[in-house]
Amino acid sequence: MNLPQLKIGDLVAKVPVIQGGMGVGISLSGLASAVAKEGGIGVIAAAMIGLTNKNGGKDHAKAHIDTLAEEIRKAKEMTSGILGVNIMVALSNFADMVSTSVKEGADVIFSGAGLPLDLPKYLHEGAKTKLVPIVSSGRAASIICKKWISKFDYLPDAFVVEGPMAGGHLGFKREQLNDPKFALENILPEVIKAVRPFEEKAGRTIPVIAAGGVYSGEDISKYLELGAAGVQMGTRFVATHECDADEEFKQAYVNSTKEDMAIIQSPVGLPGRAVKNDFLQAVTDGKKSPFKCPFHCIKSCKVEESPYCIASALINAQRGKLKNGFAFAGSNAWRTEKIISVKQLISDLKSEFDRAVAR
Repeated sequence: MNLPQLKIGDLVAKVPVIQGGMGVGISLSGLASAVAKEGGIGVIAAAMIGLTNKNGGKDHAKAHIDTLAEEIRKAKEMTSGILGVNIMVALSNFADMVSTSVKEGADVIFSGAGLPLDLPKYLHEGAKTKLVPIVSSGRAASIICKKWISKFDYLPDAFVVEGPMAGGHLGFKREQLNDPKFALENILPEVIKAVRPFEEKAGRTIPVIAAGGVYSGEDISKYLELGAAGVQMGTRFVATHECDADEEFKQAYVNSTKEDMAIIQSPVGLPGRAVKNDFLQAVTDGKKSPFKCPFHCIKSCKVEESPYCIASALINAQRGKLKNGFAFAGSNAWRTEKIISVKQLISDLKSEFDRAVAR
């Protein structure tokens, strides 16, 4: 059996895999275009994207807009496949990033880290960009649908439901992370059920995509059986030649063990999952002291109390300077054995899927 296609409105991905948007600068035009070329949906992460541009200058707001526009254009030059942008609601420049993505003709906007209640207002006449909220409960999906219908007469084009095994910032409380009630296999059917009445009323499907800890073709088979239209994967794409992070960042995954998968408390007030290292140990040991905030990137960041700048730590890691930063990672990052091409990875996922279905 072949992997089914993933349809989001009139967009058709030959492979039902969305590459998760990973900031700061882990998924830019290089990775996104490679995934889109292989039939999946490639995603550029908008979070603090201007920091990846060495010529960005002191005007951070302008650097983020210019760099995002540039990355979308570069990706489009490299592929005619489906390209998306991941934009966190919590970003202080959320509006700029959404407007830029729509203007540059991104195929899809994926938006989580908060409820994107006003996302449709950024669509202008003739815009073809699809809007896909990222949620972690059926209730959140239902709230978004009701709000969008009443305010904009618009329904989400799809939903990504992200479970607690994801990498980076997590939309769960720390005590929920290992609670079976919040496991992806339990919240996925909840979201599908919550979305169904809206599908029936609209007379069209709203695909629900499973994310958070999805690692293998076997996982893809499992979540498709549970009713998902496709999956979103981030971690597995980090260890590819085309990933936009430095080799040292990728190597942190390859060298990691199961015990290195750590839950941290981020300065932005959310738990996050990362690979343990000396930098994070220094934070735990109280060896980092509060700092001045140069970026004001996340609305919820408690600058006065924070021992380090999350944006600086993540851009350092992206550049391979892991002494001054750390690598966010999904719960399965320790399973990474080597760095391969995106083409090889998609081929491996297909083979793993076929074997799982045959069993």
